[in-house]
Amino acid sequence: MKKYFAMLVLLVLVLSFGVFAQDSNQKEKHKYLDTSLDFETRAVDLVERMTLEEKISQVGNNSPAIERLGVNKYDWWNECLHGVARAGIATVFPQAIGLAAMWNTKLMHRIAVAISDEARAKHHEALRADGFTGMYYGLTYFSPNINI
Repeated sequence: MKKYFAMLVLLVLVLSFGVFAQDSNQKEKHKYLDTSLDFETRAVDLVERMTLEEKISQVGNNSPAIERLGVNKYDWWNECLHGVARAGIATVFPQAIGLAAMWNTKLMHRIAVAISDEARAKHHEALRADGFTGMYYGLTYFSPNINI
């Protein structure tokens, strides 16, 4: 009896390894991992592979990882209305209403470029330090806002 049980366990392990190996080979062939393809093709492929539960889990600002698809956890919460100071030291510009009151689109563009440069630098520094992609260190910004 022990002999048959051991053979059964071995068979299950061998078959499981074959399934995992096949899955990892398939993962490499998925369109969403092919950076030579356009964004829309990759996004459609990824979303089609997600379960309903996985899609729902990505709706909030604090999105958990989807390990089977190689999707890392990500916190979408960030804003930079007048700089990215919530992520530490940064250039702080006037509040949005003050920026709008200057009526200078060229200067506003220069300010936006400075904010985006600092944001990307903070994001990459956080990734280099410990792979951190938590609140205030992602590359998604709720900005600018409009007061209707």
